Amino acid sequence: MSTRTALITGITGQDGSYLAELLLSKGYQVHGIVRRSSSVNRARIDHLTQNSDAAGGRLKLHYGDLSDGHSLACLIHEIEPDEIYNLGAQSHVRVSFDTPLYTVDVDALGTLRILEAARQLQRRKDVRVYQASSSEMYGKVQEVPQSETTPFHPRSPYACAKVYSYWQIVNYREAYDLFACNGILFNHESPRRGETFVTRKITRAATRIRESLQSTLSLGNLDAKRDWGYAKDYVEAMWLMLQQDEPDDYVVATGETYCVRDFLQAAFRHVGLPWQQYVRIDPRYFRPSEVDLLLGDASKAREVLGWRPKTSFDELVKLMVDADWETARRERILSDRMAA
Repeated sequence: MSTRTALITGITGQDGSYLAELLLSKGYQVHGIVRRSSSVNRARIDHLTQNSDAAGGRLKLHYGDLSDGHSLACLIHEIEPDEIYNLGAQSHVRVSFDTPLYTVDVDALGTLRILEAARQLQRRKDVRVYQASSSEMYGKVQEVPQSETTPFHPRSPYACAKVYSYWQIVNYREAYDLFACNGILFNHESPRRGETFVTRKITRAATRIRESLQSTLSLGNLDAKRDWGYAKDYVEAMWLMLQQDEPDDYVVATGETYCVRDFLQAAFRHVGLPWQQYVRIDPRYFRPSEVDLLLGDASKAREVLGWRPKTSFDELVKLMVDADWETARRERILSDRMAA
């Protein structure tokens, strides 16, 4: 069997790094698109790019941007991937209220640019497309739990852009017979989560406070409820979607919901501190329109893909706290040396 080739947008992000690891472990040739910037931000995949034995020379990075349709099309036609995973996005919901035009250009039109290039490539060879859809599309939820048939009611520029992408995936699947799938992933976290996201803000602050590197933590709505899973588990579902005989859309979730306050309690308990003494509520972190409850029904993914989450909520919090605690301890040692 010849080596399969995959293209990942957003390869330097949380999901992209875990997906790259998974595909390389399965023998894929992996190409990743990274945005050009004056500062290097590839920490999540450094272990793959620096260790030639781990990647076996099968990982290649290319400069590109979801806002540049011409360069995307040229790259896709040059690589001729068997599978395209569109994970690139402006992915911070709160920030999307501040940069709505940029968010829509990248998160909505970026998907359309990928699809159009894939449609053209399909004239020469079979290609399969995975789109990173989001539970934020449900927004002001119409039913609990949310499944593939639950109506969308987006409540942010980010969510609106994701709804646009979702329906373009469906449209290209039906109009052009393109193998295209939406993975409607509920919140998924890891030690590689960006530090501006609430879960990582919590685990990083808890460990830094424990090591006397930080005194307080500012947050917004503590009552928002989310279905939190482990990103490393979730990328396996992405891959499974593109291995099926027919393309379809799937919810990927744990089926359990916890509020931000629950995450706080678990994280601070792990470092032996009462969170109430350190957390401050800051109105700046409230969204103009809030999403109160997200809870996914992943029964279709279990039945069709054979996928199920392997990591519990408590295990996930511990994974993240332990990783950030190790970093905080190194920071404290360095701080003590500089002060000596």
